[in-house]
Amino acid sequence: NNFPDCSNMCHEASGVGLIQSVGVGKGTVVLDDFDAAKAIFVFGQNPGTNHPRMMNALRKAARQGCQIVTFNNLKEVALERFASPQSPAELLTPAATTISHQYLTPKLGGDMAAIRGMAKYILEEEGGRIDLAFIEQHTTQFDQYVAQVKATEWTQIEAQSGLGREAITRAAQIFASSESVISCWAMGITQHKHSVDTIREIVNLHLMCGQIGKPGAGLCPVRGHSNVQGNRTMGINEKPNAAFLDRLERRFPVGFKRTPGHNVYEALKALHGGKSKVLICLGGNLAAAAPDTEFTYEAMRRSELNVQISTKLNRSHLMVSKDALILPCLGRTELDQQRSGVQKITVEDTFSMVHASTGMNEPVSPLCLSEIDIVARMAEATLGSDRVDWLALRDDYGLLRDLIEETIAGFGDFNRRIEEPCGFHLENSAALLRWNTASGRAEFRASRLPDSILPECTSHAEQMVDQPVLLLQSLRSHDQYNTTIYGMDDRYRGIKGRRNVVFMNEEDARRLGLAEEQRVDMSAVCNDGRERVVRGFSVIFYEIPKGNIAAYYPETNPLVAIESIGEGSFTPTSKSVPVLVTPSAASVESLAVTL
Repeated sequence: NNFPDCSNMCHEASGVGLIQSVGVGKGTVVLDDFDAAKAIFVFGQNPGTNHPRMMNALRKAARQGCQIVTFNNLKEVALERFASPQSPAELLTPAATTISHQYLTPKLGGDMAAIRGMAKYILEEEGGRIDLAFIEQHTTQFDQYVAQVKATEWTQIEAQSGLGREAITRAAQIFASSESVISCWAMGITQHKHSVDTIREIVNLHLMCGQIGKPGAGLCPVRGHSNVQGNRTMGINEKPNAAFLDRLERRFPVGFKRTPGHNVYEALKALHGGKSKVLICLGGNLAAAAPDTEFTYEAMRRSELNVQISTKLNRSHLMVSKDALILPCLGRTELDQQRSGVQKITVEDTFSMVHASTGMNEPVSPLCLSEIDIVARMAEATLGSDRVDWLALRDDYGLLRDLIEETIAGFGDFNRRIEEPCGFHLENSAALLRWNTASGRAEFRASRLPDSILPECTSHAEQMVDQPVLLLQSLRSHDQYNTTIYGMDDRYRGIKGRRNVVFMNEEDARRLGLAEEQRVDMSAVCNDGRERVVRGFSVIFYEIPKGNIAAYYPETNPLVAIESIGEGSFTPTSKSVPVLVTPSAASVESLAVTL
């Protein structure tokens, strides 16, 4: 049960919220649904940079007349207009496709209020669009939700969302009048204090209008990188459910632990406090990915053994205390030759499609082992082979898939099915209108809008200082994949050759006496008494709501306090970090020299 993983830092809120509301922590749509959708709502997601393959699906939908409504606090070029790399005519002429028919820029953390406003308008002005038959047959707690929505005032909705009633109303009209609607979201939604409630509010809107379980309609948390979704399907979870453990115990003569283990937040705290002694990382770069950089560094350094199973050197390899190992492994694109022949592994995408992946490139070194080989040898050395023949699993991954078939639902005839073109789809109970919730129905969740979008350790930020507080979100550049930076350009945002920049509303900058390109420092506002500062960032004027700023990660991870986490998800609140922005010492010295 000690399997903290990348889900804890990105889409944990999606899993928690969806399981509570519809009984399964995955999206309910497949790629073909994008062809059938009449409206697509994109919340807190920038597919042009982070999910580029999705851009062609959005482009195709837009060209077929689907209305796309975007909620993103930054104006992102690819969400406004997109030229497909597969279309020379679009690349070489001004004929790019208009993606968003309506583009709304809510304040950071204001998406829940905007969605609540849509629900309020539909309930009070478009009652005929509510699918009462669906609600009666499939849901529970609708009356409580209606009461909560009606009790929410428009003044609160507008103030918290940063959007006007007219703009929210127009979005609601598109949602209500569309025959089939998909809602997509990513980390712009999941990395806030109240992310779980926000996701449940998206679900509420879909349940109210019967927009789930039919072609072209449903819920789409956009994952896909690092096989995040596949991790959860295979049981990589610090709180595995009883049904999963029961299946394991029927196959293996082992009593599995039933109490929760550590998520990433808890694991770092346990390492920092000396309660955990060993850290084994299968891929990733925890030192660069986790929040509160100095705290994370120190936590990793305090481990008695730090083991990094990696394809490339990274920052986590430097966090050495008593003992450390770097175990170089094969990448997914490299040929994996074992005793039974060339091996294939399987992955699951955001649409619950499972397919095989076979490396084709010659390994960088004959000394590199596969991840499965490394884990199998560790198990053989520590546990022996009385209960499991670990080295046989290493020699033939098909035997490992046989065990998956025996212990994990949905994987019958696994080895044969991965030979099918494009793999196979894992059944989604909610898409089939089967609700694996405590009530046996899809559940409306009647949450109040938050009094503050900030976690406890950063709440009342304005009262803690006598300077204007801005709310920072961290984000990725175009030439970046997770924590790996491939280049210093961010072509869609017009940044070339640098990363230490902060995107600001021009009025905010003028109010603070700052000029474009001026160097500034950012310091986090937190009540734990620790100083968190990053220095020497250049101001870039950008179309972003007043009071909000944005900068790249991992450069701004030092500003996110370890205790600044989402309610119910423990995900770092990297999209709502209160900071002070001040001229850097370097800027002042440079100005003095110029004068």
